[in-house]
Amino acid sequence: MARAGFVERYDLQRAETGDALKLIEDRKLETVRVSFADQHGVLRGKTIMAPAFASACENGVPITSTLLLKDTSHQTVFPVWGADAGFGDGRLTGAGDVIMVPDASTFRYLPWSPGSGWALCDLYHSDGTPVGFSSRQVLRDGLDRLDAKGMQLVTGLEVEFHVLKAGDGTHDGHLTHGFQYLTEDRYDQLEPVFELIRKNALEACLPVRSLEAEFGPSQCEVTFEPVAGMTHADNMVLFRALVKQVLRREGLKASFMCRPLIEQSMANGWHLHQSLVDTKSGDNLMIPGSGEVLSETGRQWVAGLLDHAAASCIFSTPTVNGYRRYQPFKLAPDRIQWGLDNKGAMIRALAAPGDPASRIENRIGEPAANPHYYFTSQILCGLNGIERSLEPPAPVETPYDSDAAQLPQNLGEAIDAFAASKFYRDHLGAEFVDYLTTLKRAEWQRYLAAVSQWEQDEYFGLF
Repeated sequence: MARAGFVERYDLQRAETGDALKLIEDRKLETVRVSFADQHGVLRGKTIMAPAFASACENGVPITSTLLLKDTSHQTVFPVWGADAGFGDGRLTGAGDVIMVPDASTFRYLPWSPGSGWALCDLYHSDGTPVGFSSRQVLRDGLDRLDAKGMQLVTGLEVEFHVLKAGDGTHDGHLTHGFQYLTEDRYDQLEPVFELIRKNALEACLPVRSLEAEFGPSQCEVTFEPVAGMTHADNMVLFRALVKQVLRREGLKASFMCRPLIEQSMANGWHLHQSLVDTKSGDNLMIPGSGEVLSETGRQWVAGLLDHAAASCIFSTPTVNGYRRYQPFKLAPDRIQWGLDNKGAMIRALAAPGDPASRIENRIGEPAANPHYYFTSQILCGLNGIERSLEPPAPVETPYDSDAAQLPQNLGEAIDAFAASKFYRDHLGAEFVDYLTTLKRAEWQRYLAAVSQWEQDEYFGLF
């Protein structure tokens, strides 16, 4: 009798593979990249021959567990050569394997890499239990909590990034001058770039809505149609990879870093539009009634986001560099507050009675964030506001002249807020909080130990 595969043996859920296998056949694909979004939202994985994809969906693909234990320098920051790396005796030790199981529903053709397909994977320990802090598992748990309340999250994305002429790594050239926001002439100069992105994104089934010349030099923005559930978190990791890989083939350099050290640059943000729909009826639960600025459910969701905003910055703004964006009068938030169609507030409400597109826009995020973790934080915080029937403070009209609490000023403050958060320890578990805190503290300590160019310029000649 044939031995059951990994998925069948542990009774794991999996998507039907029929559509993916047909696409492999129709496109005559030769290889498939099977990847997972790591703790930083970076794609990691292996490339397998296309005929092996069906077997991979049944048996999984082993991959080194230390990939889950690395900071942004790709250094393993947990003691994996001892008996306990911090997750229980023998768990994630010895650089042993975890198992990637492809989710066939995410299968795409990669038009910029002829003959290649791509699929996102879920991660399991060798005994069939999910890896609790793997990106898609964390978000899946959050979506399940929301579903249990009869609600579904719908998101829309606005993603900013820079595209430069690739130079020697220190002198990369602008494609356009800045400060001509949304002028058609600037768009026309960037159209060859946008055409590459648009064609590849559409062929890879990414629901692009608009392509825009942003405020700063060589700064671009792409927005996406709203969709429900995990889809846009998966789309975001693929989109970042697509932009970088497609443009690199054309001698260009793309970066989703928040505020790169390039002349006169404007910081990149990631604005996350959110609405809630009733699972049964499909009704938008954020549409306000007469005399309201947002429905009661919507206001409670906002109140939850505000209540846990400081601790949540580790998800929305996980890099040292991201906190350089939190400055007044820069179309970015610097305080924990909300406003009505106000782009200086952290949360912008865009709603009107009878408007089916009523929603909020959280402007706090940077485009380097792990999308699955970021979505999860919004679900947990918003749902907490609903469960506690919280009411937010009055929306602000002058966001840079209010007495609202400041957002964390740096990654160190954000780490401290997260590590001390009873809310996140209760909802994500102490193991997850300690795990992410360890990763981010390693990054923060490396930053503090480095000598900056500012220090060199300020003190070397003076003293």
